[in-house]
Amino acid sequence: MKKIAVILAGCGVYDGAEINEAVLTLLHIAKAGASYQCFAPDIEQLHTINHLSGEQMTPNRNVLVEAARIARGDIKALTLLDANDFDALIVPGGFGAAKNLCDFAINGSQAQLNPEMLRAAKAFANAKKPAGYMCIAPAMIPLIYSAGVKTTIGNDVDTANALQSLGAQHIDCAVDDIVIDEQHKLVSTPAYMLAQSILDADAGIEKLVAALLKMS
Repeated sequence: MKKIAVILAGCGVYDGAEINEAVLTLLHIAKAGASYQCFAPDIEQLHTINHLSGEQMTPNRNVLVEAARIARGDIKALTLLDANDFDALIVPGGFGAAKNLCDFAINGSQAQLNPEMLRAAKAFANAKKPAGYMCIAPAMIPLIYSAGVKTTIGNDVDTANALQSLGAQHIDCAVDDIVIDEQHKLVSTPAYMLAQSILDADAGIEKLVAALLKMS
């Protein structure tokens, strides 16, 4: 049975992991006959957003504690992720990917990765193990892989230009499709960067999981 590591960025589209993307990812891994283990950094979120009003709220929350809501408590601190134990990596999106796993939402083309996220992602890249990134999470890809790496966030021009300034080769992609970089064993899909419904998001995520498992 293939084992997939899934890194979550909290819980909730505006300040953490996008819940639909995360759950669909776990569902398709399981339906394909593989297993997964969720991880998240044990850090404070950049901020906590009231998802009803859109306003910032206090007190702030912990990324690992919040991500445990999605994983039904079956989650480990990102420091415990060892790429040697897994066949592939998947990182769902949500603004938390650009706020908590890196600071792309704040610093754009000057972005840096959370040190533990960088360590974990680099370990998969260096071991030539497949990785999948969705929604805004591909903003981290040029900070992990060599210049010219192929990826997508859909078709948003400003975000695509920021990724290209970081060294990625951005490829426009429909919501129900994926972009594969065969050289780096890397798969990405727009998901809720473009999705207007859970069905839209599901189509690309299902393809991403299938492609990743085929590579692993």
